[in-house]
Amino acid sequence: MPQGTRTRAKTQVGQELDLPPPFTAVRLREVGDAFTHAISIAGEQGAGTLVYVGRFDLAEFAVVLEPDEPLAQARRSFYAGMVALADALAAHAQPETTISIDWPDSISVNSGLVGGGRLHWPQGISETETPPWLVFGAMIRTVSMTGVEPGLNPLATAMEEAGFTDVMSNEVVESFSRNFMFTIDAWQESGFGAVAKSYLARLPIEKGTRRDIDDNGDLMVRRMGKVEVERKKLLPQLAAPTWLDPVSKGPRA
Repeated sequence: MPQGTRTRAKTQVGQELDLPPPFTAVRLREVGDAFTHAISIAGEQGAGTLVYVGRFDLAEFAVVLEPDEPLAQARRSFYAGMVALADALAAHAQPETTISIDWPDSISVNSGLVGGGRLHWPQGISETETPPWLVFGAMIRTVSMTGVEPGLNPLATAMEEAGFTDVMSNEVVESFSRNFMFTIDAWQESGFGAVAKSYLARLPIEKGTRRDIDDNGDLMVRRMGKVEVERKKLLPQLAAPTWLDPVSKGPRA
């Protein structure tokens, strides 16, 4: 990702979005779709472009990446985005709050779904070609708008219900941008293993199980007492995010 200058962009509520280099902010109104818009401008605007939607109930954003390796390996950028997303929430969480990832794409707080991430790349690119760009997108539910009393649906929650007091959507985006740069730096300095270690540590614990991420992003599961290795393929999972409600276009309730 190319270097740039710090970007400050006005949010809907009048506060400024403070992003580190090399991010450049593109703000959409409440009816906007950050992921779709980022995909549409990725080739023109390039790496570091961060599109976000100005609303208070969702932290919705997408960032353009420019990988330097073939698609099969570059797709692992998805894991870097998920690590940064989980770490962004952890930075604002109350003590004893559990931030976990349900493989591959869902983020939960105290076992309640709050959102997740997704990835897109240009169509027609083979696994051995280096894609000109990737787009990592994310949504985190900050405030529940369902009208359901907090706690009645233990499988879904919002940051407000989970004790994230006074944390606004723009703060999640800012925290993500900082954590994403930290994660990418760790990848460049220590290899992808550093990213994999952080990601796998967020998965629910399974006793007698060892998990690794293959070079193409697949999850490799080894169980105690068994010789065979279970392979969970990443590519089919990215086609339809498990956390996304196709009707509401937001995190599942």
